[in-house]
Amino acid sequence: MANTSDDDERSFFSEAPMRPAAKTKAAIGEKPHYLGHRDRLRERFASAGPDALPDYEVLELLLFRLIPRADTKPAAKALLARFGTLAEVLGAPLGLLQEVKGIGPAVALDLKIVAATAQRMARGEVHGREILSSWTQLLDYCRSVMAFEAREQFRILFLDKKNALIADELQQTGTVDHTPVYPREVIKRALELSATAIILVHNHPSGDPTPSRADIEMTKEIIDAGKRLGIAVHDHIIIGRKGNASMKGLLLI
Repeated sequence: MANTSDDDERSFFSEAPMRPAAKTKAAIGEKPHYLGHRDRLRERFASAGPDALPDYEVLELLLFRLIPRADTKPAAKALLARFGTLAEVLGAPLGLLQEVKGIGPAVALDLKIVAATAQRMARGEVHGREILSSWTQLLDYCRSVMAFEAREQFRILFLDKKNALIADELQQTGTVDHTPVYPREVIKRALELSATAIILVHNHPSGDPTPSRADIEMTKEIIDAGKRLGIAVHDHIIIGRKGNASMKGLLLI
C-alpha cells in the first residue's frame, strides 16, 4: 500500500539523525518576522489611509488574507513586476496569475473575486443614474471591466429618455485586434430594451485607445441605423491600458 503524505513525513523524521534540541522562534514564543510587518502595515493603512501606501503594500494587505502563513511581500512584488500595476494584477487572466511564484489556483481565484467585487462596485456607481453627468464614474467602470482584457470586447450601455443607464451588456468578444459588430443587431437590442440612446464601448488590448478607421466607419453605420428608429448614439468610447478615447470628443462622430 502506498504511503500517505503523513506516513512520508513520519518516515522522513524517523530516518533523520538525532540533533541537539535548539531553541526555535516558536519554542521561545517569538512571532515570525512577517507577522510584525503585517501589524505595522495595517496600522499605517488605518492611520494614513490607502493613498499613503504604494501598490505593492496594498497588494500585500490583500494577500495577508489569502496567504495567512507566509511573507507576502515577495509575491506582491512578483505580481507587480509581471503585470505592472495593481489594476493590471486584478485584471490579469486566471492562468497567468498562477504562473507567478507563490500564487496557486486558490489565491489566483480569490484575486479574481476581488476584481469582480470592485467591478460590481464601479457598476453600482453608474447604474440608474444620469450617465452624462456621471461621466468620470462611467469611464472608471469601463476601464475596470475592459482595460486589461486580452481580447477585444464590444459593450453597449443602453439609456432611457432621461439618459439613465437601464442595461449594460457585453455584445461580442473577438480576437486581439478585431470584434465583429452588426449595426442592425445593436439597434434591434436597443428597441427590445426600450432604450432611446446608447453608448458604445470597446477595448484595444494593444493598450493604445486611438480609434481605427474600421472603428469610425462601424460607429457611423450604427449612428445611421439608429437615426431611422429614433435611437441616438451619444458616443463611442475606446478603452486601453494607456487611457481612453472618445470619438465624440475627438470630433470623429
